Amino acid sequence: MSTCRVELYGSYNTHNTLLAWDGRGGHRVIRRGLRGLKSNLLYVVVGSLVAGLAFGGVAGPETKGLLRAAVVPILFLMIYPMMINIDLQEVINVRKHAAAVGLSLLVNFGVAPLVAVGLARLFFAGSVEYAIGLYFIALIPTSGMTAAWTGLAGGDLEAALVAMAVNLLAAVAILPAYLSVLVPASVGFDPTALYRQLAQVVVVPMVAGNLTRRGLLRRYGPEGFKRLKPTFGGLSSLGVMLIVFVAMTLRSTQILADPVASATTIAPLVAFYVVILLVGSGLGRLLLDTERAIALVYATSMRNLSIALAIVVAAGAVPDAAVLPIALAYVIQPPLGAVYVHYRRDVVAEGLSVREAIGRLVSDRG
Repeated sequence: MSTCRVELYGSYNTHNTLLAWDGRGGHRVIRRGLRGLKSNLLYVVVGSLVAGLAFGGVAGPETKGLLRAAVVPILFLMIYPMMINIDLQEVINVRKHAAAVGLSLLVNFGVAPLVAVGLARLFFAGSVEYAIGLYFIALIPTSGMTAAWTGLAGGDLEAALVAMAVNLLAAVAILPAYLSVLVPASVGFDPTALYRQLAQVVVVPMVAGNLTRRGLLRRYGPEGFKRLKPTFGGLSSLGVMLIVFVAMTLRSTQILADPVASATTIAPLVAFYVVILLVGSGLGRLLLDTERAIALVYATSMRNLSIALAIVVAAGAVPDAAVLPIALAYVIQPPLGAVYVHYRRDVVAEGLSVREAIGRLVSDRG
């Protein structure tokens, strides 16, 4: 038998055979797995959603109790790595991008809530839980992919990063005040309790993530940190997968009690995203240069679903079924980002109209 070097745990000899594990190779496998989770998040979320609903039907009270106890650690796994990738110091550049940031705040905290209220009244008149889920989506803007999509579409990356930081801080500050107005009194919503929940679920991981980011930058430098970022995104995606599974398991009874009503939540979600995309695109085209206009589109059409999901799952004052619209939004948001990238590349960059681009696509396939 050949002798192999075991880097991770040292040599382990059994009957003259050394079982080998290359620590670096193992780390590479883990990193590839985490990055695979992030790149296939849409399918991962759908699988977790279906598996959670199915498992919730057979899981007993003890099992559900264990899952409920795991919620806080999973939330930290989901939020903390995401916060490492967000550079809150970009806020200092806000004056340089004042127009784009100001428009993003107008859309995110002016237009988006109004659109959400209108859609909730139209589609969720008898389902206040789903309406609350939509409100959380509307009021927590920008995601970790805002910068990535902006870069892929040829937009102003710095403007996107500044808008991400400013909008996230604004959401933490004003979310309870907005919800105290939007959520019906019958729900018994407590803004003070939500501020405490925000501190636990968002502010603590935000501070820890910012400190970790600084330490990693000092140790590895900007290039080394850049290589680590996809791993942090993968860890956050793992947290999303687990929390969607747990949330669906714990809420399966309520959601499956009326499956038709649950399924209809997809229509207002699509409508919300389309309206916000059109508003952001129109304002950007009218008031900003092309690069900042692209940043505005992604700073308004992308929502921070991870934080919305974390707050809804952790907050006792929020109805259980509010988690469903947020989970379904994971299915809508990534394709929306990709569609706009292709629109910029294949339609705008080629000087085509949408009709001409569709005609060319049909003829190429024919």
